[in-house]
Amino acid sequence: MHEAITDIERERYKRQLMLGGFTADHQKRLKNSTALVAGVGGLGGTAALYLAVAGIGRLVLAHYGNLTLSNMNRQVLMRDDGIGTSRVHLAKKTLQRTNPDVEIEVHDVRITQESVDRLLRGAQIALSARPNYPERRALNQACVDNRVPMVEAAMNGMEGYLFNVIPSTSSCINCVYPEGDPSWEEMGFPVLGAVSGMLGCMMALEAIKLLTGYGKSLSSEMLIFNTIDMDFRKVKVPRNDQCEVCRTG
Repeated sequence: MHEAITDIERERYKRQLMLGGFTADHQKRLKNSTALVAGVGGLGGTAALYLAVAGIGRLVLAHYGNLTLSNMNRQVLMRDDGIGTSRVHLAKKTLQRTNPDVEIEVHDVRITQESVDRLLRGAQIALSARPNYPERRALNQACVDNRVPMVEAAMNGMEGYLFNVIPSTSSCINCVYPEGDPSWEEMGFPVLGAVSGMLGCMMALEAIKLLTGYGKSLSSEMLIFNTIDMDFRKVKVPRNDQCEVCRTG
């Protein structure tokens, strides 16, 4: 897929094409890109929305399970009348109404070692937004093995972090969190929707930069924040030469 930007697309994306240094070539790269979004909840759903409105060509959405009332404080692609039905299919409907030019493929599945390579096929980037370590680790391994960059982000309450996994260059999840966090339960942490939405926007921004080459993306650094007092900082996350996942990636 190497499609040029049409006149209609130039009008749709007119305001972002006004950005200094962001050219029609950057927009074309985005149009000809595919992103796997692993999770369409508070983080992944927001990221998918802003990738769609920015003009990404294709989204692959993977998320298992049906919508519940308790999801509604943060999951911006969902609607109240969809409670009880598949979240990933609801996400597709919302995104298609928002930008019908984006091709969307959905999978109502968990990220596993068995499913992840198929989900990642054809993608130039992955966004890690699942609320548990096993799925994140499976995606991390596949991205390293297939040399696909991954945007990794997570939040808990008013806090969050964001960093990029660039195979053969940067640290991976296993470098940073080799033991995981056994106390972190999938549905056991608090979420304020504005915090997850903010972090989802930043995930989309990093993905756009990595896909297009525009701007400067996080490289061997982690952004850590606490919105209770608006403390934002970056810390180095060096690659672990002994990492069992990426030392040969």
